[in-house]
Amino acid sequence: MSLSSAVGRIRMATRRSVTLADVMSQLAELHGDRRFVTEEAPDGSVRELTYLDAALTVQRWSVTIAARSEPGRPVVVATPNGVDQLLVCLAVARAGGLPAPVNSQMSDAEVDHVIADSGASLVVRDPVELTRGKGSRSSPVVAATPDADDVAALFYTSGTTGKPKGAALTHRALVGQLAPAAAFPSFLRNDEVVMSLPVAHIMGYLALLGPAVAGVPVYFLDRFSAERILEVIESRRSSAFIGVPAMYRALFEAGAAERDLSSVRLWISGADVMPAELTRSFKSFGATTRLPGLGAVGEATFVEGYGMVEVGGNVATKVSPPMLPIGMGDSLGFSMPGWKLRVADDDGAPVATGQVGELQLRGPGVLKGYWGDEAATASALTDDGWLRTGDLVRSGPLGTVVFQGRAKAVVMSGGYSVYPLEVEADLEEHADVIEAAVVGLPDEKLGEVPVAAVRLRPDATTGPDELREWARQRMAHYKAPRQIAVVDELPRTGTRKVQRERLLPLFTGQST
Repeated sequence: MSLSSAVGRIRMATRRSVTLADVMSQLAELHGDRRFVTEEAPDGSVRELTYLDAALTVQRWSVTIAARSEPGRPVVVATPNGVDQLLVCLAVARAGGLPAPVNSQMSDAEVDHVIADSGASLVVRDPVELTRGKGSRSSPVVAATPDADDVAALFYTSGTTGKPKGAALTHRALVGQLAPAAAFPSFLRNDEVVMSLPVAHIMGYLALLGPAVAGVPVYFLDRFSAERILEVIESRRSSAFIGVPAMYRALFEAGAAERDLSSVRLWISGADVMPAELTRSFKSFGATTRLPGLGAVGEATFVEGYGMVEVGGNVATKVSPPMLPIGMGDSLGFSMPGWKLRVADDDGAPVATGQVGELQLRGPGVLKGYWGDEAATASALTDDGWLRTGDLVRSGPLGTVVFQGRAKAVVMSGGYSVYPLEVEADLEEHADVIEAAVVGLPDEKLGEVPVAAVRLRPDATTGPDELREWARQRMAHYKAPRQIAVVDELPRTGTRKVQRERLLPLFTGQST
């Protein structure tokens, strides 16, 4: 590595003023014609982009966007999922606008809601639109120079608890927190990260941008296929994979245990709680290193992050190192630098160790507010600047917290609090159950009762009645599901979280 490259890495790693408007041009100066990403489309075609390619594309598209939109106004990026969606967002920022990416799986009505709610001055539905027509032949524009604490983009919530709201995130949240990754010595190893995530979601967006800052190339699949992911890792000898727990389940069911995944040194998960058993399995599928004459040695490391749209990414991390049975389960791990966590009761007072309360966060990535919604902003942020996450956690020693579930997902049954995550974990202990999702069914006597939808193994011999009786033997009466429905698939959001509200029609209104 040259002296100038080393200086560039140090400069970027120590700067927190990098913005969405200039991040790709800075990365091009740092990494030049090194591979940024290899992208595989659903039709099997593959393209490769260098950092210079990406920077030139962003610069070219920003000219067109500047000619068609107003500075400081949102631009809805409704392009198909893929690397171009990130590049269009960066082009919007370079032109002085606020990108608002939307998931390609959203319905037309949902996209229309985002357009109306944001007051967008432009909607980009296909990158090809930026290569022709108004502004496509205009002279280059000077890149915008926003402040690190200015709003950089709008990321819309998934809408699982109501209509999506636009989280207004700053450049410091979306880029500043990634800057230290530039110090990663990517030139010392031949790494490659495999992923297939929705770029319009905060996890996919940062999972693609983070390795870019670190100089680690990505193999990106526009559409998730468990079988194809396994083929790519095995054939390319990729060293890392980033996904969500539902993807890890799918990989396991697709025969991950029978594939050679020993090239993987690092598995990364986020967006939902990762079952400990899956963590153990995937650690064993990877390896710590390869030695001449010995081959793969040890296990892979598993890293799990906790975050949400409103904080611009990851705020707490737990690590399960090779050969050590730690860093697994429901603990959120330890807070990232610059972040503070506290557990509060309904009145905002700290709870005692071992008690359940709402997790609240404070740090450099907390949203400035919900776009155009002062009431929602006031509800989410405390007077002293803490974000109310809506997640219930149990306070543990040394500042650790254990996830209990979403506050709105808790089933209140006869005065008892039933945490779906706990019941789901118990149900998944049954040999025939692949996955379970628990929701509260309205009940005249108890207010709500827990019911469960389950996916069973193809050769399962257990039916709903037998499974319900099995649960009764293992759980307190108020926790055991009163009804169980067997389904082929669970309804999911674009990031593969279960849409619990869509489960209720599976059940009758009579509990037993």
